[in-house]
Amino acid sequence: MGVSDRLAELGIELPPVAAPVAAYVPATRFGDVIRTSGQLPLVDGALPAKGKVGSDVPAEDAKGLARVAALNALAAAAAQAGGLDGLSRVVHVTVFVSSAPDFTGQAAVANGASEILGEIFGEAGRHSRSAVGVAVLPLDTPVEVEVQFATV
Repeated sequence: MGVSDRLAELGIELPPVAAPVAAYVPATRFGDVIRTSGQLPLVDGALPAKGKVGSDVPAEDAKGLARVAALNALAAAAAQAGGLDGLSRVVHVTVFVSSAPDFTGQAAVANGASEILGEIFGEAGRHSRSAVGVAVLPLDTPVEVEVQFATV
């Protein structure tokens, strides 16, 4: 089953590739690897939430935002791969979490990205990961997700 078939089975509609908010491209390809730029959880061009996780944004909401950002990353990678079925596996995920000073649940927030990629890719969705707490992110977004994919 291809990635596009699995998305249809899950009832997930891939968003359009989010426009960059600065001087970069959404994803680049080098050989059989596609790496996305940091993707924000933009929905129709807007952030559904802003601020620090653990004070302004509940961790469970941030987990959902990480899921949205991962889908935005998938859209960017698919555009470079010539379509969803040009992607064969998830290699690595990095999730940045704009964290309140005492927030230590970055890994749980990052699960939003990891879990959706696992649902979509199955065994090929198992990946290495970094979950990083940071002071602030672009546009005051609570999360940002980067993904590295292998191609067919």
